[in-house]
Parts: sequence; C-alpha cells; structure tokens
Amino acid sequence: MNNIGSWAIPVMIFLIIMAGLLKNLPIFDIFIKGAKDGLAASISIAPSLIGLITAVSMLKVSGTLDIFTSFIAPFVCKIGFPPEVVPLAILRPISGSGTIALLDNLFSRYGPDSDIGKIASIMMGATETTFYTAAVYLGSINIKNSKYTIPCALMADLTTILLAVISVKIFLQ
Repeated sequence: MNNIGSWAIPVMIFLIIMAGLLKNLPIFDIFIKGAKDGLAASISIAPSLIGLITAVSMLKVSGTLDIFTSFIAPFVCKIGFPPEVVPLAILRPISGSGTIALLDNLFSRYGPDSDIGKIASIMMGATETTFYTAAVYLGSINIKNSKYTIPCALMADLTTILLAVISVKIFLQ
C-alpha cells in the first residue's frame, strides 16, 4: 500500500474535482461532455483499428511473417542481427499485443538474459507501435494525410532496433 500507484490516481481525481468546485464549474456536466467526446473519438478511429488488427492477424496466421523471416535471415546474419528477433522487429511497429506474444516466445526459447532476450527487451522498451499510435492519434483528429509522420517514425524504429543489437553486442556481453 506504500507504492505511489495505489494512491496517485485517486489523489489526482480528488484534486481535479476540488479545482472544479473552487472555480464553480458544473463538474458532472463537464464529465459527461468529456465522456461523449471520448466515445465519438473511439467511433471515429474504429475503422483504422479494425483494419490494423485484421492485417496483423493475417500476417501471423498466413505464415507470411515466417516466410519473410526465413528469406531475409541470411542477410541479417551477415550484419550481426539475430534472425530470431526479425519477426519482433517487423511486427513491433504494427502491433503491441502481437509483439508481447513474440517476446514471451523468445523468452521461453532463449531466456530473458540471453543476447536475443536482451535485444528483444530493448526493442520492446525503446520502439513504438507506430501504425497503431498513428491510427489512434491522427484518426482522432481526422488527419487523413500523415505526410512525413509514418516514414519518420519508422526510421526512428529502425534506428532503435539497430541500436538495440549494437548496444547488446558492445555493452551487455
């Protein structure tokens, strides 16, 4: 009961309510309007999320991810990138829950303290579910043309993935 997480949210809610009362605001009406706006935002991003979830499921179930991984394995081995983490690197920008399942599988097979486990852990902690995040954030404010957002975010993910491998090979051996 001494950790900050058990009391931080109730304290924040209390402070928000107190600030609203001190400013004489209609707290319940504002809460209802916020809930209504949140529901509208959820409905507006639903098509993007459904499409994304369907695409990820199709990639995993069809075996396309395994085929692609076995195809590029010889190339990534030459640069010192473990082919075992390629599916994680490919799927991470698309799906958070899918990559957690892959991470669990890697931990079960190789162990969390193996080089593969360390690389996978760094990749999970330092990369973003780019397409999911873009779908949620851009979809919620009705931006149809993301222009440079996706390419820049994917470059950041690629950089982070490569640095995960380099970091483990240099600092965590």
